[in-house]
Amino acid sequence: MGNKLLLLMLLSLVHGYSGESTVRYLPGFKGPLPFELETGYIGVGEAEEEQLFYYFIKSERNTKEDPLLVWLTGGPGCSSLSALILENGPLAFKTESDNEDIPSLVSTTYSWTKVANIIYLDQPVGTGFSYSRNPIADIPSDTGSAKRVHEFVCNWLVKHPEFFSNPFYVAGNSYSGKTVPAVVQEISIGNGLCCKPQINLQGYVLGNPATEEESDTNWRIPFAHGMGLISDEIYESLRRSCTGNYVKVDPLNTECINVVEEFERCVNGLDMSYILGPQYVDPSDPNDTNPYGHRMTVQSTRWANEESVRRALHVEKGSIGEWSRCDPEMPFKSDIDSSVPYHKNNSIQGYRSLIFSGDHDMLVPFLSTQYWIRSLNYSIVDDWRPWMVHSQVAGCRYTRTYANKMTFATVKGCGHTIVYKQEEYSVMFKRWINGQPL
Repeated sequence: MGNKLLLLMLLSLVHGYSGESTVRYLPGFKGPLPFELETGYIGVGEAEEEQLFYYFIKSERNTKEDPLLVWLTGGPGCSSLSALILENGPLAFKTESDNEDIPSLVSTTYSWTKVANIIYLDQPVGTGFSYSRNPIADIPSDTGSAKRVHEFVCNWLVKHPEFFSNPFYVAGNSYSGKTVPAVVQEISIGNGLCCKPQINLQGYVLGNPATEEESDTNWRIPFAHGMGLISDEIYESLRRSCTGNYVKVDPLNTECINVVEEFERCVNGLDMSYILGPQYVDPSDPNDTNPYGHRMTVQSTRWANEESVRRALHVEKGSIGEWSRCDPEMPFKSDIDSSVPYHKNNSIQGYRSLIFSGDHDMLVPFLSTQYWIRSLNYSIVDDWRPWMVHSQVAGCRYTRTYANKMTFATVKGCGHTIVYKQEEYSVMFKRWINGQPL
């Protein structure tokens, strides 16, 4: 692949590249966009049959020197448009009642693109506007996705050689807790091979990351107790009868089974992704369990399926059918049981990392994230302390930094995604990416 990349790089310098398109206007947004947006496809896999769609937004501060991020939304199978419009991008749908033919878009204040160049990537193939030219392509997997994202980054940089020197980070949330550390390892290994352009890899960013499914689920019990969702008596019964394992319960352990059922009755009706909110289950997205997310799903689906929107984004005509924000039916093989070994390897290589959690997320409780971080056995260089926004405490369990350049932070009153506390997350990211303490 090295010779191919070098050849593509030379061709792009000599002839330029026309595979990407600048977008200056978007349906639903009044006037020209106040930032630089590029959309396009990058081919990966054998004969580049998999065409991965991306949205690239240049930093509003210093494009040439600011970091370059590739953002991977979780799912698997959720479009990166979720992050661009709902979480940390420069656009948002209007929250008021919208009777227009196309949902209205407005500028946001707390976009991470204020200080970073961000590629929002639809991956794996079959997600968002990404598609395959081979109808019988292999089923995507965790490890396969990591290789494809690495290949995407290599090919994208070859076609955008002016970004080779920018500090590079891999970022994502939720299920991407499995993929992002694996991508970092793939890039790190690739950088060690001969005759390839080097990616200036510096680290990674993860929000509410899925890490080990069984452990993440088991920690919901202590989390629920700490949040006052179950009584002391129920918690003690769970601990005594289940001995810490609430997922794979011995079918003969009827006492544990009964108490787990009692626990489930206590939390039934809660929004697992944000325990302060009412439960709403959107059938198109198993992780979308709140009315705000439902509205976002409805608006984004209406918007992305408009023909005028697809033309503006330069989506390949006929490449996909109906666009969906998340596709829970997409075939996918989860072949990374635990991403902890990847975190260990990345730590050994010296990459810095920011791991953050909303303290009201019960899908992936911060206690679970805290547990596997401790298991890495790195010494603490900056112990628990509050971090502030406007002189207010933004972190419930505050922040802690370890000797492996890993920073762990929690955000008070936030759930499974950035959407609930965009200002706090924006401040957190800006401080961390600039090398400042939170």
